[in-house]
Amino acid sequence: MKIRQFEDKALAHFSYAITGPEGTVLVDPGRDPLPYLEYAAAEGSNITGIIETHPHADFVSCHLELHKAMGATVYCSRILEATYPHTTFDNGDTISLGGGAVLKALNTPGHSPDSISIVLEENGQPTAVFTGDTLFIGDCGRPDLREKTGKVSAKREALAKDMYHSLRKQLMTLPDEVVIYPAHGSGSLCGKNLSSATSATIGEQKQTNWSLQEMSEAEFTEALLSEQPFIPKYFPYDVSINRKGAEDLETAIKKVPGCAQSNAVVIDTRPENIFKQGHIPGAINLQDGGKFETWLGSIVTPDEPYVLLAGDAASLDALIRRTAKIGYESFIAGTGIAQGGTAVTPALDVESFRAHPENYTIVDVRNASETAAGLLFPGAITIPLHQLRERTAEIPAGKPIVVHCAGGYRSAAGSSIVAAALPEAMVFDLGETVKTFQG
Repeated sequence: MKIRQFEDKALAHFSYAITGPEGTVLVDPGRDPLPYLEYAAAEGSNITGIIETHPHADFVSCHLELHKAMGATVYCSRILEATYPHTTFDNGDTISLGGGAVLKALNTPGHSPDSISIVLEENGQPTAVFTGDTLFIGDCGRPDLREKTGKVSAKREALAKDMYHSLRKQLMTLPDEVVIYPAHGSGSLCGKNLSSATSATIGEQKQTNWSLQEMSEAEFTEALLSEQPFIPKYFPYDVSINRKGAEDLETAIKKVPGCAQSNAVVIDTRPENIFKQGHIPGAINLQDGGKFETWLGSIVTPDEPYVLLAGDAASLDALIRRTAKIGYESFIAGTGIAQGGTAVTPALDVESFRAHPENYTIVDVRNASETAAGLLFPGAITIPLHQLRERTAEIPAGKPIVVHCAGGYRSAAGSSIVAAALPEAMVFDLGETVKTFQG
């Protein structure tokens, strides 16, 4: 058998192609079908099946598009109650790959009620397991994404208990040499302590993964529920898309309008230094960078129209495709090439700020887990970036406002949000200079 891992670094997402004599089966593919089609063609194989380990919250899958284009069967748990054409795939169900290899389903609820893992058996021996968002390298999936989302919902406490038993009764019983292939890695918000490793063995994880250590159900549940990262606004929306199946990618992209809707929020993706020299009043500076998709879906609410601006046509095209990875291409109310603007972001006198920080209102837009570990500036107002648009009324405008994060990316967005909400205030971005105040 041949296993190919595909990585989307921006979303820390792994998907897979498993190729045998009888065809190629995909596990948890992303929105764009082209990489999988090109891979199968290079292997002289056909995509015969797609397995969804659960309806993912952080990206949109192309399973329905591939089903329509290739006739490939889509497999998922019966518990999901998917509304797209599918074949149920639950405990004991198998898919033959030929040559003595089969894919075998395991029901592993915990991250979601409908989560499954897939064991690759070769000549009757388990050799690999595709764990979706159940077991990661170094962590396990968070249990708090399905309390109000999807056809089947469940309380986080109940799912945490399910996870405890799925890990111990389903996955830890596999031979130590079985290789684990998860759906996400370091940087994903589907867990809290994911490793940068892309795979590992069951035996290795028994030694090093906190979630597989000996502990009671109550101890596990308490540990799993503590300090989970924030939930981006787009997560429930993507679950609903994946449960019914997304529109074909190219068809969706062709519908993106070129003209702007005047009452839509403007997302200007240019580098912060260029944005600050001149931009449309009220625009949000969400830079084209590694986590663009995540922050777009954390700042902009599903169904909220927005205008997408970039510095050039090639960047704009690439960014539209990135919005489609989370299903946000349908909310684009207009696109364009940014040509500056009348609003200018003032430059902060860093030495004056350093000498007299009490003369400023300081807004810390880092995540709650970061600020809980300590503030860089005593007395700072802490509002995580993903909540900032809804909470700007908490920021007094009587003194100049300085916005900061840990490295500069989030403060660029945050300062533009505050400036748009409080036009009477003087708003500064501490930017990368924040690093000189650390340590």
